[in-house]
Parts: sequence; C-alpha cells; structure tokens
Amino acid sequence: MTSMPKTPSRYRSRSDAKTPLTPSIISAFNSISISPQKRSHPADLSNPFITKSQQASPVKRATGGGIAVSDSFQRQAGGGVIRKGGIETRLDVVSRDYLPPTSQPRPELKRSRSTPATRERTQSTGDNRDRFITTRDADDVAATLELMSLNPKTVSPGHTARLAAATGVPHNRRVLAYHEAPPTSSSDSTLSQQRELARPLYGRPGELPSSTSSITNKSRRIPTQPERVLDAPGMVDDFYLNLVSWSIQNVVAVALAESTYVWRADTGIVSHLGEAPEGTYVSSVDFSNDGAYLGIGLGTGEVELWDVEAGQKLRTMGGHQGQIAVLSWNAHILSSGCGDGSIWHHDVRVPRHKVMELLGHTGEVCGLKWRADGELLASGGNDNVVNIWDGRVGDVTEGARGQAKWTKRNHTAAVKAIAWCPWQSSLLASGGGTNDATVHVWNSGTGARLHSLKTPSQVTSIIWSPHKKEILTTHGYPTNAIMVHAYPSLERIAEIRDAHDSRVLYTAVGPAGDVVCTGAGDENLKFWRIWEGVGAKKKKEGKERSSSTTRSGILSIR
Repeated sequence: MTSMPKTPSRYRSRSDAKTPLTPSIISAFNSISISPQKRSHPADLSNPFITKSQQASPVKRATGGGIAVSDSFQRQAGGGVIRKGGIETRLDVVSRDYLPPTSQPRPELKRSRSTPATRERTQSTGDNRDRFITTRDADDVAATLELMSLNPKTVSPGHTARLAAATGVPHNRRVLAYHEAPPTSSSDSTLSQQRELARPLYGRPGELPSSTSSITNKSRRIPTQPERVLDAPGMVDDFYLNLVSWSIQNVVAVALAESTYVWRADTGIVSHLGEAPEGTYVSSVDFSNDGAYLGIGLGTGEVELWDVEAGQKLRTMGGHQGQIAVLSWNAHILSSGCGDGSIWHHDVRVPRHKVMELLGHTGEVCGLKWRADGELLASGGNDNVVNIWDGRVGDVTEGARGQAKWTKRNHTAAVKAIAWCPWQSSLLASGGGTNDATVHVWNSGTGARLHSLKTPSQVTSIIWSPHKKEILTTHGYPTNAIMVHAYPSLERIAEIRDAHDSRVLYTAVGPAGDVVCTGAGDENLKFWRIWEGVGAKKKKEGKERSSSTTRSGILSIR
C-alpha cells in the first residue's frame, strides 16, 4: 500500500481563532474514543474541531481511528481539565476565604532612664506612694538637716569674723533684702511725674525715641530753648499765609491781623509800619533783595510797596481777584500768588506794573520762591502741584502768558513749603500738607525727583542751611516740631518737638544763616540758633550776651 503524500505546509488550513465552547462541540468531544493504538498513518492527523467546509487536504483522510495522546495529556483528561491548546471543563474555585495574618504582640515601649514608667511600675509593685513627697523616717530627715547646718561647730569663730569683715556683711543681716526704690534722677519729683505722664504723647510715627523735648545725635547738638521770644498778639493761624520775612539788613517784618510791624534785631527797636485798608487784612509780606523795600499782600488782592527806612507807602498795585497769600522778589520784579491760582509779575519801576501772568494752578498759590540767580521760579498750590517756571521775563507786554517748564504732581496735599538750595542751584525742595507730609527734592535741570522723605506731620516750611549740607523743616499738628536733616542721606540730625503750642506756620532765616525765626498761632515769635554762622566760634561773647537777653523776659512786638 502506497503511502499518502503529505500536504505542503503552505497549503494547510490553520485556524487562528479560538473555537467557542458550544453544546455541539461538547457532545462531539464526548463521542471521541481515546485509544492507545497507534495509527498506521502518522501523517493523517487532523483537527477534530475544523468544520467539514474547510478541507485540510485534497486527499480524503480516514475516519475510523482515534487521536494519539501522550501520558500527560491522558492524565489531564482523566482529571477533567485539558489545558494545552484545549478547553476547560471544570473551574478552579477558591474554597478558602482570605484571612489576615495574626497580629504580632506590640513591643514594649522603651523609655529613657530619666523618664521611668512610673504608672506601670506602681501598678506592678502595688506601691501607692507619691514620688514627690518623701516618706523617709524622721530620724533620717533629722540626720540630714544636721549635716546641712549653716553654723557647724567645726568652723572657727575667728575665720567667720574675718570673712564678715572682709565682705562687709554683718552676722545677723541677710545678704539679699528688700529696700525702698532708689530716688529719681531729677530732684523735682513733680517734674519727673509730668514727664512720665506725657511720655506716651510723644510716641508718634517717624520720630526718634526720647523722653526729652529735643532729639540730637552725638555729633550735632542744638539748643532746646529759643534765644529770644517776641510776643505777637493777633497773629493769624492760617496755613496758606506767609506773615514773616527777614531782610538782609537784619530787620524782621511780621503781619499781625491788619497791622504790619518791623523789628530791628541789632537794636531791638520795634516800629509800626502801616495799617491795611478798612475791611481787609495783611496776608503776606516779603523783603526785596536789598532789604530797602517791603511788599505787602492784602486779602482783597492788592499789593502794596513800602519804603522801610522812611516808613512810607510808595504805591498800591491791584488787579488780582483773590487774596495774595505769598510774595517773592527778583531784583525789580515782585511776583505775587493769588487765591485764584494765577501768578503775576509786577515791575515796580513802571506804571503798568503787570508784565506777565503765569497760569499753571487750579487752586490757591501758597508757595512761591525765586532762585537766587533769577532764572527759575518755583510755585506750589492748594491743587497739590509744584511748577517750575522759566524766570526770563524779557521784553513782554501786559497780556503775556508763561508756560511751566516742569509740572510735578507727586504731592497729595497742598504745597506751601518751597525752597531753593543756596549751594547747589539745581536743587529744589518741596513739602506737602497734612495728607502728604512728605518732602521731595527735585533736579530743576532734568525735572527728576532725587529724594523723598516721609515726615510725621504736615510740612509748613523748608529752609536750606547756607553753610552746611542740611535741611530744616517745620511742622504742624500733631508734632509742632522743628527738624534738621542731613543731605543727601536725609537722616534726622535733630528735632525740637512742641517748639510752639500751635502749628509752626511761618519761618525766616537771618542774614548770617545761623538763626531761624518761627511764628505760630500761639502768638509768639521765637528765634532758634540752629547753625553756626561764619566765624561764630570766635564770637562766643556775643552769643552769651544774646542768651542773657533771652532769659531776661519776653519782648512784645506791639
């Protein structure tokens, strides 16, 4: 019998999909008889799960034989499970539930020797005693106290006496004992009590801690008391006015309500210069550069020009529609700041005095200052604006208008304090009112803000020292102080708190640049020696003479 040729592997049919377990397949599987006899044709192997429509070979295979199986395959079939390439007839069912591992006994907590387990020890031993109360016998306690005796018999009396004499401690006196409190530093107890009661009043922001009325550093000291005090009855307490001026001829002009007085510092003579017209008052005063003339601004808008030496009024220049709160001189030009926000240049040499008008403020102009060289004019107003104007007037007509060179709006309150630096002409300092309380330093050449200083209260005036790199500022409520700051660090050098009983509103510096005059609503003019003038160290006798005059009493202006 010839053998059947093998079908090439490339033509064999192979099923890659797994045949699903159906009832027909299960019945066919059960009808198969497994026999250990070997087939006569090993090559006639076919898949019993292939359907009849899919021929495995063009040669018809035999149907009378069984499937040749191995011993392992037979054992799997006897167990009811066929795993390799076959089907499962029995599920692997888990017969035991999961049981968590038994918990191990917790290890005993280890304690350090310094923290014994008192509770466990007490419970285990049954000892109920308190470990903070000794339970020793009375004999043991007595023996211990005997050993702690402070005066044992073995100590030599002579040694004890020598030790007491060396230390200065008597035998029958305790080393530490209570005594009365030491006396205060001041001999006047009433004054000390008043200082202690008033100390919380000086705890204001921005101040240096001190219990005295003056604050100075170690390298800089200023007198805490004024050199001279002048009584000025009728001085108006108004932030926007400028009622004090000090001329180069050492004459002080002060406006008291409707009257104007001049006080000659060399001789101490007070003279009444003039009265304002009926129904008005004096709102500002300012001396000319040579000190020969005095400009007086009135509440009705007129500007008067007076000859100080002769005591006569030379002319009255009108035209403003509001009070003249500030005046400033530059040679023959007298500039006036009005309540309507306008600034006029008056040429006192010609009949038509108004030569230019500057419009740059929407509020009252309360600060106005010419630079020493006359090239720039600075103004501050109630609109919180600082303007820097070109001061070159030239040949202009009556209706000429000027435009501000720089306009600064950094302040948040009215700007009354305006001052030019005498030793660096490009520096301008300005100070704001209550809601601002800040000093700004500007570069007038570039318009840049160089420095800023926050102060504890409103800034009413600024004065640059002519001989030192320092700035003086005066303030209103709540400090009423005079402060001196270094430049450019703006570090506080000295402070005189409560320099007046009211706001320090008006200031002027003497011609020597050493004494500052301040005026306030408490109706007093006070003269403070803040700096030393040129050659002041060689003239201490004059200083002592002025100090003795100050102590003698208060001179009245009127």
